[in-house]
Amino acid sequence: MWIVFSLLAALSAAIVVTLSKVGVKNIESSLAFAIQSVLIVSVAWGVVAWQGHLGQVQQIDRRTWLFLIAAGVITCVSSLFSFQALKLGLASRTSSFDKISLVFSILLAVFFLKEKVTWQLVAGAVLMAGGAVLIAFSAGKE
Repeated sequence: MWIVFSLLAALSAAIVVTLSKVGVKNIESSLAFAIQSVLIVSVAWGVVAWQGHLGQVQQIDRRTWLFLIAAGVITCVSSLFSFQALKLGLASRTSSFDKISLVFSILLAVFFLKEKVTWQLVAGAVLMAGGAVLIAFSAGKE
C-alpha cells in the first residue's frame, strides 16, 4: 500500500510544481510560499481534527517535538529555495534537479538511520541522479 501512497504523493508533487510555477510568475516567490503555507497548515490541522487525533498533541515527548520542529524549519527552507528556483527556471528543470534530494536522503538514511546499502540502491540512486542532471542541464528555452 505504501507504493500507492508514494505514487499519489509524486503525482501531487508534480501538480504542485506546475501550479506553483504559474503562481510565482507575477509575485515574489516567498510571498507565494507564504500563501501556500497558510493553506497547508489549515488543511493539516483540519485533517488531524477530523481524524480525532488532536488529543495526541499532549502526549508528544520533548525529543519528538525537537525532531518535528527541526524538520518543519528545514521544510520551510527547502520550500523557499524551491519557490525561488521555480521563479527563476523552467519547472521541468527545477523539479527534476530537486530530485537529487533522493541521493541525499539515501546517504542520510545510511549514515544516521543505519539503513542497509545494496547494489540496487546504489545503481538506482546513480541512475536517478544522472537523469536529474541530464534533464536539468538539457537544452531548452528558459
